[in-house]
Amino acid sequence: MDSLQHSSHAMPMTGMFGPYAMTREGSGTSWQPDATPHEGLHLMKGGWMLMLHGSADGIYDYQGGTRGDSQFFSANMLMGMAQRSLGPGTFGARAMLSLEPLTIGNAGYPLLLQTGETADGKTHLIDRQHPHDLLMELAVSYSVPFAKRGAVFGYFGLPGEPALGPAAFMHRFAGMQIPEAPISHHWLDSTHITFGVATAGVVWSGIKLDASLFTGREPDQFRWGFDPPRFDSYSVRLSYNPTPALAMQASYGHIVSPEQLEPDVNVDRVTASVTYHKRWDENDWQSTLAWGRNMAQPGESLDAFLLESSLRLHAAHNIFARAERVDKDELFTHDDPMDGQVFTVNKLSAGYRFDFLSGKTGRWGIGALGSVHVLPDALEPAYGSPTPLSFMIFTRLQLGGRGRG
Repeated sequence: MDSLQHSSHAMPMTGMFGPYAMTREGSGTSWQPDATPHEGLHLMKGGWMLMLHGSADGIYDYQGGTRGDSQFFSANMLMGMAQRSLGPGTFGARAMLSLEPLTIGNAGYPLLLQTGETADGKTHLIDRQHPHDLLMELAVSYSVPFAKRGAVFGYFGLPGEPALGPAAFMHRFAGMQIPEAPISHHWLDSTHITFGVATAGVVWSGIKLDASLFTGREPDQFRWGFDPPRFDSYSVRLSYNPTPALAMQASYGHIVSPEQLEPDVNVDRVTASVTYHKRWDENDWQSTLAWGRNMAQPGESLDAFLLESSLRLHAAHNIFARAERVDKDELFTHDDPMDGQVFTVNKLSAGYRFDFLSGKTGRWGIGALGSVHVLPDALEPAYGSPTPLSFMIFTRLQLGGRGRG
């Protein structure tokens, strides 16, 4: 690792998809504020620019109430990126892996009010968060600049992430500090692991328009391999970064048969988000406000709202919070008379992490997160309380730190 240098000193680094700072690029082809720290280890090798980024959390998770549970698990991912000039443009490649199929298991980890996907191909995951697949992204891209401020690009992933929603929660600074997934995940960024994505886009200064053909079906319970690509769904997204501190997007997607256990239900998804990032000295503060609507066919139109914020002070003190309001209709199994009913649920989480070690090659710290869930009266018999409480105690090891683009 001694030969690896972080982006804060070495070379001016432009993005894979256009002539702008690399820090603008989030997961897939999404954008985040240019001011966001780009936390990874970088190496120049010949004509290649290489980056390695990753994190691993060791977590004790306690979810309260009648439906609660407890579990020790590890959430983790490792991502490698490479790019170089090739002909008139830039070639890029990405690989992202996770050992969560082993360190969490197919049944996922306890998370009150979370829904989506399946552990066994027979029953829905309810009040649990599914693990990520071993293969989170294997993608290549190519971009060609024009007129100094513009570029056209193509992106192909198996798996990859289509042009739909904001940067995925484990990639945006405001969300990655929080050790649990948002309960609005399946309204905003659940397509971030999609087995079959083809995206084309155009960039002009602070504006990007991209569109994707992709596989609508979410990953199945076999987390170690590839799912069959179908390219049966589509999306379009408009992104706008008016200043280095702001990133905004609006997107629409038609998703064919996303849930394995409801193969005849399609979903039209609309999302909009704004992210603000303020940095000064060794301090960073980022907040994201996002809305998503899932319009099931057949079925209900359901909304989700998310507000999350993370503040890092003196490169060691991390304070974070997330508030969500989500319409849920999958909180009961199909044999329950309350199955399919829509309930508007609320969740507020807040926590702190102290990084004992923090430098250019990485950081390590320990933290805690507490959550309160505010439920309608009709859910009290199922959850045992109108406000069940939960907490997590965790340690985080992160590769890369203190970087700027």
